[in-house]
Amino acid sequence: MRDYKKLDVWKKSHEMYMHIKKNISHKFPREERYELTSQMMRASLSVPLNIVEGCGRYTDKDFAHFLDNSLGSTNETDYCCYAASELGYITVEEYLVVNNLINEVRAMLISFLKFLRQKP
Repeated sequence: MRDYKKLDVWKKSHEMYMHIKKNISHKFPREERYELTSQMMRASLSVPLNIVEGCGRYTDKDFAHFLDNSLGSTNETDYCCYAASELGYITVEEYLVVNNLINEVRAMLISFLKFLRQKP
């Protein structure tokens, strides 16, 4: 069993979620509360939660499954933020900041998955 708080990928995904929660989600119009806002928040929270859940698994294969789920949620979060930018809910500059965080998380997840899958 791993301690998720020691994983850099978890730390970065937590930072991404907190940034979206504090700096992005509240800018959406009220009519998006149950659509794009909700979906973006669930997807961004799913990233660190899947890492945490995977840390409780005993095999690298099981852990990798949850990291795959995190990667999918990272992509979903990216699209939600992109759509928010296209709809004018956030500025291009705000999107670029959050997209940078998303890309860092994505790269870290991919690297970690490659590492786990190369182990004998």
